[in-house]
Amino acid sequence: MYWLTLHGNQIISTIVYSVIGIFIFAAFFAILPKVLPFSLKKEMEEDQNVALAIVIGSIIIALAIIIAASVAGG
Repeated sequence: MYWLTLHGNQIISTIVYSVIGIFIFAAFFAILPKVLPFSLKKEMEEDQNVALAIVIGSIIIALAIIIAASVAGG
């Protein structure tokens, strides 16, 4: 019980920031296809556009770093 009172705020803030991070990722994946003038699925699967996949992966990694820094408090 002592551990929970000592670390309760950190646990709650981690859960809140994780939910916010998941929401940001979901919003990113919902908005991106609408903003781009081409189909992501067609470009990556049918046309084998590796450069586009690398750019999208880089954006995902950048968002993950930002979310991890906010969870860590930095």
